[in-house]
Amino acid sequence: MRTGEPLPAVGDVLAALATGLWHWNTASGLVTVDAEAARLLGLPAEQVSLTEAQVRARLHPVDWNEITGVVQLAAAEGTLAEVRVRVMDERGRVVRVVRSRSKPSFDRVRKAYELIGTLQEVTEPAPGTPAGRSAVTGDWRRSREAFLLDAGRALAEARSTEEVLRVTANLSMPGFTPDGLAVFGVQGDRLTVIGHHGHEPGDEGPFSHMALATDYPAAEVVRTGRAVYLSSPEQYKDRYPLTWPLAERFGRRSWAFLPLVVAGRTMGAWMAAFAYPVAFTPDERSVLTTVARMLAQALSRAGAAESERELTDGLQRTMLPQLGPQRIPGMSVAARYVPTGGGLQVGGDWYDVIPLPSGRFALVIGDVQGHDVRAAGLMGQLRIALRAYASEGHRPDAVLSRASRFLHGINEADPAELRFATCLYVEVDPAAGVLEVARAGHPDPVIRMADGTVLTRPTAGGLPLGIDPDADYPTTRIVLEPGETMLLCTDGLIETGGHDLETGWQRLRSILEEHKGELEELADALVQAVHGPTSHHTTGPLADRREDDIAVLLLCREGEGCGCGGALSVRPAVRRTMLTVAQAEPERVAVARQQLRELLHDWASPDQVDSAVLLLSETLTNVLVHTDTDALLTAQVAGEPGERRMRVEVTDASDDLPHKRRPGELASSGRGLILIELLAHAWGVDPRGEGKTTWFEFHESLDGSGGL
Repeated sequence: MRTGEPLPAVGDVLAALATGLWHWNTASGLVTVDAEAARLLGLPAEQVSLTEAQVRARLHPVDWNEITGVVQLAAAEGTLAEVRVRVMDERGRVVRVVRSRSKPSFDRVRKAYELIGTLQEVTEPAPGTPAGRSAVTGDWRRSREAFLLDAGRALAEARSTEEVLRVTANLSMPGFTPDGLAVFGVQGDRLTVIGHHGHEPGDEGPFSHMALATDYPAAEVVRTGRAVYLSSPEQYKDRYPLTWPLAERFGRRSWAFLPLVVAGRTMGAWMAAFAYPVAFTPDERSVLTTVARMLAQALSRAGAAESERELTDGLQRTMLPQLGPQRIPGMSVAARYVPTGGGLQVGGDWYDVIPLPSGRFALVIGDVQGHDVRAAGLMGQLRIALRAYASEGHRPDAVLSRASRFLHGINEADPAELRFATCLYVEVDPAAGVLEVARAGHPDPVIRMADGTVLTRPTAGGLPLGIDPDADYPTTRIVLEPGETMLLCTDGLIETGGHDLETGWQRLRSILEEHKGELEELADALVQAVHGPTSHHTTGPLADRREDDIAVLLLCREGEGCGCGGALSVRPAVRRTMLTVAQAEPERVAVARQQLRELLHDWASPDQVDSAVLLLSETLTNVLVHTDTDALLTAQVAGEPGERRMRVEVTDASDDLPHKRRPGELASSGRGLILIELLAHAWGVDPRGEGKTTWFEFHESLDGSGGL
């Protein structure tokens, strides 16, 4: 039959039965309808050839899309295509519901479908009648559409293969619900069982690693890409006699095996088994096929995500050190690394612990710009370069200078992908507790004293690595006292959750001050405060939503209250801080004031704290203004709470001793020693070989009185 030619005389017979005849050829894009079919579509009752667009305009948009899917399914399975469609008038109102039955065929050369079918009106119950209410309640179309929407949403939200299988097992299909499910995958030339529901553990044994050539429905589906429907045990036994004994013991009555297809490739098969006979009408097959498509997409997404996580774990294991049980005399180390939640879950944050030729060791923490594979690759290269430079015995400043030159060279080779990295390098002398710190644009280290007092240790620093090949990285010396812990971290720990550097540090400070457990527990507590519970593994997954990578490195010098091997004990009687203020860095006077306030965070008298900060500022300024040397601040608090003594010393290399003056009313200087004499409980100036030390003391007063 050719499009446009008169239809067979059988059309007259069908018209007498109120049944129309139509012919659709997708190659020409024309649909020919006889007089009765035209009438059912709301057109004049005469034979006419219409374009696909004209026919589509007469039907409900949802139903037109359904016709396309059903036709493709029927052509693939060699079955009849049956659908119900709503005919619309010019105002968009439904005027009638018709049933279409057709036999589609597919021309592989022209990539086109050809269908010959019938149209017949479906009588709907009148609204308001019992039959009408029953029809509304059990309306197959609405229930199916609602089911598919819910199923699609649930499968789209599933993030792992286990979740996908659990969602699939809980699907309640409209009118027919399977009581047994199985998802089959393919490994080489073998069929594997990815998961199942409605069976006992171990039931999947005979079906695992089954050869694809086996006479089994799921294997056939994978081989051919076409669904298999078995409506009765007799049909199963006749079609697959060799494997029927495997299925017989489960006592099911009907089975549907559908291909799981992604991007045109059959990746497996889905089995839905029923405890009662199912005829597998076109409507039921359509629902099963749609679920199979959604299931295939969900499994594909979950598999890709799991592959990414596996790759992430592999990269992390390769690029990050495993601290293991290594022992550093007199010290303990704990570390955590948490990747970001986006994409490949690999970023540029890293840490390292490096044994040095001198018998010392180095701690390194850094962050390469970006959260992608390139950032992870550069992180690995930079970590290896830093380890090589450190192992050669270079000092901290030289290690960072060479690393910056190394990264700058990589940037020059690929100027379209310029990256920089922040880094903090600490050379540790375990015996003396001396830390030599060099910093490249990274957050400063934080010291947790043995009594829980937390201080940020300002350190000299340079530009991030990779920006300037000739950048300098001055070093800062810090002494880690027995019982103290140093925290190094990347900005992800500080700024995650909408925090900036200031509010983020406040959050971490409270955790550090209040923690009473061991070092490993402290590492977990810091990470959990940001992202929730995790394991002790440095690569363990945390919450699903993360903003930035996190790297945490803790170094504890063993002593009373350090938490290296036990809980915090009695508070020690002394806490101390040191800071250098150079002639070229007068802005560090403000840093020194802040250090003193942090040291006195629990001092009983706020007035005494304000007085001490004022006197410190005056003393440091005197050194910077009246000498040409740097100033070294040493502040110490000793004694029991309520009876403590605060001593602040400022040392410089000048032999000129300060002396009191009587400044005039408009004088801009000369008041420093007068203020010290008025406010401090005690003060003095002690010669120290080359140089001198100016000191003052305050005694803690529980009644809040100052030093006057």
